Amino acid sequence: MKAYVVGVGMTKFEKPETRDWQYWDMAAEAGTAALADAGIPYAVVEQAVVGHCFQASTAGQRAVYGLGLTGLPVYNVNNNCATGATALMLARQLVEGGAGDCVLALGFERMKRGSLGGGGGDFAASPVARHYGVMAARHGFAATPPTAQIFGNAAREHMERYGTTPAQLAAVAAKNHRHSVHNPLAQFRSAPTVGEVLAAEVIHAPLTKLQCSPTSDGAAAALVASERFVERHGLADRAVEILAQAMATDTEESFASGSCLDVVGRPLTRAAADRVYERSGLTADDLDVIELHDCFSVNELLTYEELGLCARGESGKLVESGATTYGGRWVVNPSGGLISKGHPLGATGVAQVAELTWQLRGEAGQRQVSGARTGLAHNIGLGGAAVVTLLRRPGRGGEGPGLPA
Repeated sequence: MKAYVVGVGMTKFEKPETRDWQYWDMAAEAGTAALADAGIPYAVVEQAVVGHCFQASTAGQRAVYGLGLTGLPVYNVNNNCATGATALMLARQLVEGGAGDCVLALGFERMKRGSLGGGGGDFAASPVARHYGVMAARHGFAATPPTAQIFGNAAREHMERYGTTPAQLAAVAAKNHRHSVHNPLAQFRSAPTVGEVLAAEVIHAPLTKLQCSPTSDGAAAALVASERFVERHGLADRAVEILAQAMATDTEESFASGSCLDVVGRPLTRAAADRVYERSGLTADDLDVIELHDCFSVNELLTYEELGLCARGESGKLVESGATTYGGRWVVNPSGGLISKGHPLGATGVAQVAELTWQLRGEAGQRQVSGARTGLAHNIGLGGAAVVTLLRRPGRGGEGPGLPA
């Protein structure tokens, strides 16, 4: 049975404590927007999968109560930064398995200001202790934010191994900040130059503040429906097919090399992408628009390589060439990505699919990728999980990425 995204919605992503709201307020706002987008009432939604990382156990129930007290089953999901895409994947599986004709995937986060910690409490018991142990064995452990440190060390290794330059890393951030200028829901909407990105405060060399995703508040929602639901409710003109989807978690390859390049998720991304390409019969050459997990600028470069946009070691040259922006071969992170749109952990994966849905319908306004028919989302969480989702708008043609309107 096929599964389709028929409605999406999200809040504006905000700096924590900027807006006086609770997580259930933001969840209701995103969920209501998704229902309005599909033109259906909450009463027809049969199940809900809700992702969040920092709220209490049954926060998913409290979040959907603002949409209605219908008694539907609610499943709470926490998979680190891949939480949103995990919620979407479970919603798709419920639909494809015949357990429901319309399932809500919802993600949200109400965060604190400042950098994320390394897990807190007893570090030895942390789910990411093994990952940071690999980093410490090679690079030591510095007095910098742990997540920026592990990705910053991955950037150092990429530079040493492949000759990647600080300017190429900064080009990722400059591109994504430039894209977010046209996204009214983005946390940041300025467009610093490569030089300004390089001149920003260093968080963990070579990464500067403008190359790191911020902490954010916000929510995003997607309604996943079966083919018969689409037909019954006249949603064919709104439906975007989930053509293929896969999740991968760590294997021995993640740790065996002793490299931060692998421990931050390179093997996971490659495995999930390969499964999606195999199941869909498509390749990177068939993609038009991509939303990927640029939690730090280096992770966008690593993801280019593992998605097959270029060979390993060639990603710095790829971004520098303009191949991943408007007028290039693909448009990557037209929303502004995590770096500029923001990164409320539980919402990110769903927000990526919301952006792709708007793009594939031709509803993305000034950031529209001309003729976009096929889109890919990549959401990854340290610890680890990577989810790759391939979306297609049935029946749409087009000539591929073009200049924004």
